[in-house]
Amino acid sequence: MTTDRILDKAVRREPLTRDEAYALYECTPVQELAAAADAVRRATVADPTVVTWQIDRNVNITNVCISGCKFCNFHCKPHDTQRAFVTSREEYREKIAQTLALGGDQLLLQGGLHPQLGIDFYEELFRDLKRMFPRIRLHALGAPEVAHIARISGLTTLETLRRLMAAGLDSLPGAGAEILDPDVRRAISPAKPSVASWLAVMHEAHTLGLATSATMMYGHVEQPRQRVDHLLAIRDLQARCPEGKPGFLAFIPWIFRSTGTRLEAEGTSTDFSPLEYIRIIAASRLILNNIPNIQASWLTVGRQTAQAALHSGANDMGSIMIEEHVVSSAGADNRFDAEGIQQAIREAGFTPRLRNQLYELRPWPLDDTLR
Repeated sequence: MTTDRILDKAVRREPLTRDEAYALYECTPVQELAAAADAVRRATVADPTVVTWQIDRNVNITNVCISGCKFCNFHCKPHDTQRAFVTSREEYREKIAQTLALGGDQLLLQGGLHPQLGIDFYEELFRDLKRMFPRIRLHALGAPEVAHIARISGLTTLETLRRLMAAGLDSLPGAGAEILDPDVRRAISPAKPSVASWLAVMHEAHTLGLATSATMMYGHVEQPRQRVDHLLAIRDLQARCPEGKPGFLAFIPWIFRSTGTRLEAEGTSTDFSPLEYIRIIAASRLILNNIPNIQASWLTVGRQTAQAALHSGANDMGSIMIEEHVVSSAGADNRFDAEGIQQAIREAGFTPRLRNQLYELRPWPLDDTLR
């Protein structure tokens, strides 16, 4: 099949075969790919003149992690008493109060695979946060953390998810996916729960009705076809989502940032190409025919490339991220406040609309009853 016919098939929102997806990604000129993806965006989103954005805060539960991922500068080992921390309740209280004052409605809570923090710790934490701030949403953990908590607590991952949801977990980020290929995982994060585990936890979250997102960190040791395989794995998992459940609401790809990482020391450095990022955004919109939202990762690619992505299949600019440490520690130094992200969206030719994690629109500016 020619690339023109593959593009036509993708624009009709028909699922591509693996070989068709490879050809789409590898052989289609980026301008044609972007134009087709933009056509699909305009045909499928509720209002093609709108680009959504969010206000939340990334708070790290702990920096202690036994995974030892080669791309992460943020983690430390349990015995590193000079650096190790677990965020206190008073710190949460201050951070959440600041977030609400700025119009945020959510915490993105992530940490590491701490060997001593099991299910009881997270249940107590989530309940305490909901008791202190009943309106705050907890977009928390990730599939590897859920698998780790289950393992050290002697539970199944399904039991773990149920207990976390009962304690206040509102949605599950797509963290820890990197590239969903066993060989890549062994090369960059050998101690992290497996690709099969990531997929299994996400499927269980979908069966329980938990809203999730999917991510991809590219630009390290993977090959282009492994990126496509990653997209197909996510698409096929979404196809298994029970009818009426939200499943993956969004897909967010970002480029690996290498500054100071073990991967950099081993010879793998960031090699950012805006055109390659646009290719990935466009291919994501076309291959992920069953995921409604594609997010531009301005934090890792910058303002101008993110704006170009909005004309290449992306319909969302993500969060202003009041606080973020993990990706920033490896060299991602872009920043937005609420006015800045809206101005960037307007400059790209769209109307900015504030949303929540479920992609429901929120009013802006907020009145005091919504803070």
